[in-house]
Order: sequence, then structure tokens, then C-alpha cells
Amino acid sequence: MGLFAAALPDFPWDSLTPYADRARAHPGGIVDLSVGTPVDPSPLSVRAALEAASDSPGYPPTAGTPALREAVVDWFARRRGVPGLTQRAVLPTVGSKEMVALLPSLLGLGTGDVVVHPAAAYPTYDVGARLAGATPLPSDDPAAVLEADDAVRLVWLNSPANPTGQVLDVAALAAVVAAARRAQARHGHPVVVAADECYAELAWARPWVDDGVPSLLDPRVTGGDLAGLLAVYSLSKQSNLAGYRAAFVAGDESVVAGLLEVRKHAGFMVPGPVQAAMLAALGDDAHVAEQRERYARRRTALRQALEHAGYVVDGSAAGLYLWVRPVGRQGAWATVADLAGLGILVAPGVFYGDDEHVRVALTATDERVAQAVARLTGA
Repeated sequence: MGLFAAALPDFPWDSLTPYADRARAHPGGIVDLSVGTPVDPSPLSVRAALEAASDSPGYPPTAGTPALREAVVDWFARRRGVPGLTQRAVLPTVGSKEMVALLPSLLGLGTGDVVVHPAAAYPTYDVGARLAGATPLPSDDPAAVLEADDAVRLVWLNSPANPTGQVLDVAALAAVVAAARRAQARHGHPVVVAADECYAELAWARPWVDDGVPSLLDPRVTGGDLAGLLAVYSLSKQSNLAGYRAAFVAGDESVVAGLLEVRKHAGFMVPGPVQAAMLAALGDDAHVAEQRERYARRRTALRQALEHAGYVVDGSAAGLYLWVRPVGRQGAWATVADLAGLGILVAPGVFYGDDEHVRVALTATDERVAQAVARLTGA
């Protein structure tokens, strides 16, 4: 226990406890916008599929059922502009966070290896590198790092990004892929580029809302070659399935095969009923559009109220969050305290490597969002 604790940073959300207590003391109760956990119902069709498959006495296939793998292949072609994947190129995972946390270890990285991740980022990229004994390196220019540092073995991209909402276009993605391939050719060691794309269905700004968020696996990015590339996706956000732990990874068949082999030995299997639920969710675009509209309404209301209250929303072109700072300069914790005084709990940017902003989640009920709006505007 002590060895593991020494290797990892403190769990950041524990430090929010006094601010949560202050927000709960508000006469109207807390509006918790600190964590991006879905609050709306899971789709009825998905719940029905889960129930229908609930008589599941045997072990599920670690690789996923053929029907599920084909559904993932079809989904990538239909929703992400990635045709031509095979079933061997996809693998279901127990949520996407476990893949983010374990990928460096599953790839066999360790001491002396570098894992690059975005500068303002979900903390698990850093944690995953540390768990493997590798060195995490935050950078907003991974292509330049790849040119300069031959110790890089894994690059994490996050588009749309948590917490900033930044979207990487085709040119930016292709530049990282090209730099990784040059680095591998130069020193002969494998370099994997992995993209966490779990907010891809939640674009709010042009051109992404019209053209879609490009995937790392898009042929315009890869030139038709998926070597060394992985895309990670979760149904938690688009389908309100966070409690199902339903996700998948896709890309380079040889890398996916290696992940599968380790996972078979380790017993990392998505439960059979959850695989059936994933199959239902992936074939139903209507519920995704419905949920997106819910978030769009909440996003508009919260953004307008925050701006009315004297805050600035930066970036936030896609995803489940608003990246917010006050007009006057102050640290993120001071902004957390100010909003907690209104009964609104948000996450400080320091959790993600930024002391200027706070992250405001859209994942609250319409009633709670309306409460936040009223408190921010004085209405």
C-alpha cells in the first residue's frame, strides 16, 4: 500500500471536500458541476438488451462477441469517417479509464520510457505512466517532443479535450502521426499514438458541429496505415452508460492483438450482458442525438449565466465542460470558493495542470442547472 501511494499523486477530488460542504450548506442545496458523471436515464433500448442478456452463466469472450465487434466496426464507418476496420482491429474494454490508466503497462513500458500527454489534461494520463514506472511528460506540442526526445514510446492525444474542449483538426493529428513514424524509423523502437476520443459526439462549435470531430483513425490522418495508432472510446458520455463501464479501443491490429493477449491472461472481460447493451447502444443514433440536445440546452443556459456573472468561457468547442475563468485574475481555488458560496461546486483547473481556470460540467439535471443559473444571475 505504501509503495503504491508513494508512486501516485493524491486523488485530487478529495481536496474538494470542504468546498462541497460549503456548497451543500446553501439554502437551495448544492449544484454539483464538479464531475462529468451522467445524470440522465440510460436508454430504454439499452436497458432492455441488458435485461434480455442477464441469464449469463458462462464467461464472456474477452475479445467481444462477433456481433459487438462488427457493431464497433460499423459505428466507426458511420459516425467517425473510418471505413475498412476489421473485427481484429477492435476490442471492448471495462470503461475507457482502465485503458488510459493501464495502456503504458500493457504496452510493456517502464523505466526510461516517456509518455507524452496534453499539458492541461485528465490526470489519469499522468497516473498511467507512473503506474508503469515510465515518465509522464505534459506538452501541447507532441510532434516537437517526438522530434527531440527518442525516449518517447507513447503519445496520448485527447480530442475533444477534457477539460479545455479543444478539438484537433486533421492536420494537427496527421502531424503527430508523421512525427511518431519518423521517430520510430530513426531509433527503431515502437512508438504508439493513442487518442482518447470519448467526447467526439458532443461538438458545439463550427466546423466540428457540421463536419464532425476527426478521429485519429481517419484515413485523412493515417494515409490508410493504422500502424502504431489506437483510438479509445466510451459510451459513458454519449449514451449515459457510465455505470455499465462500456468502452472499446480500435486501431493497429497487431497492437490490439497484444492487448487482447494480456487481457485474456489477466481476466479483463466486459460482462456478457454489458456487451449486449453496447451492441444495442451502438446501433441506435437517435438516443445520442436526444442526449446531445439536453446537453446543448444546459450548456447555453450555464454559459450565458456565467458570462452574466462576470466569468469568461475559453475554448470549450466540444465536450461536457465549460473552461471558465473570472475577468479579474485570481487562482482557481479562489474561484472554486466564490462559486461554492453560491452553492455551486466546480473543479479547479489545478486538477488538470492549470491554475487560472475552473471546469464546469454540464452533467446536472435541468432543475439543478436552473438553480445554478438563478444564483449566478440573481434571477
